[in-house]
Parts: sequence; structure tokens; C-alpha cells
Amino acid sequence: MREFLLLLHLAGVIVWLGGMFFAHFCLRPVAAGQLPPPQRLQLLAAVLGRFFVAVAVAIAAILLSGFARLAHTGFAQAPLHWHLMAGLGLLMTAIFALIVVRHYPRLRAGVAAGDWPAAGSAMNGIRQWVATNLALGGLTLLVATLGSRFAA
Repeated sequence: MREFLLLLHLAGVIVWLGGMFFAHFCLRPVAAGQLPPPQRLQLLAAVLGRFFVAVAVAIAAILLSGFARLAHTGFAQAPLHWHLMAGLGLLMTAIFALIVVRHYPRLRAGVAAGDWPAAGSAMNGIRQWVATNLALGGLTLLVATLGSRFAA
């Protein structure tokens, strides 16, 4: 069961972090360079809609498997870096919720109304929060892989 939970956890992390990396460093810059705002914002709104569903499933898998492993080990017996991972993961989840609840509906509304400045502003907010979550994800990977080396 431990191995299955780890597999579920890592699969969720790969989907979430890999998707953010792709969207932020590959898709968005190319779309910005090749498409005018109406087409770019329509594309990004559609892509993000699909991506956010996948991320929601990934987050559920990450939280379920992570907290199941933590509970199995015992919260008090778990290494400090596991607790740091959990805290960072919960912070990233809160940021994802902010994106989905606040910024993404504004992007969709702007695109639907043809209000490109409003849609662009919402997309910029999403971009900034995704960059923040990507940095936090990198920090979480660092804690996950090297955290035990710094335990007392």
C-alpha cells in the first residue's frame, strides 16, 4: 500500500508541476509571440479550463496519498521535512483555489464579453500566481528530496 500511495502522490505532483512548467515557459510565451490578444486569451482560457480540472484531480491525489502516508507513520513520528512538504502543499493548494475562484472566472468573463483588457488583466494575475506556485513546487521538491539530510 505504501508504494501505491507514493505512486499516486508522485503522479499528481508530475501532472501539477509539469503542467505549470509547460504552461508558463512553453505555451504562454509562444502564444504571446504568435497570436493577437483575442485569439491568445481564448486559447489560454480553454487550455487552462482543461488543465485546472486535471490539477484538481492531481491535488486530490496528492493530498489523499500524502496525508494517508503521514497518518500511517503518525504525525508526531513523521520527519520534519514531511510536515514542511505538507505545509507547502497546502499553501500551493490555497493559491490554486485563489486562481480558480478569483482569476479564472474573470478571464472567462472577459473572453466571453470580448473585453480583452479585462481578460488580459485576469490572465496576468493567473500568470503571476502560477509562477509563485511553480517556485513553491520547486521548493517542495527540494524539501522532499533533500529534507532528510538537514534533520537533526
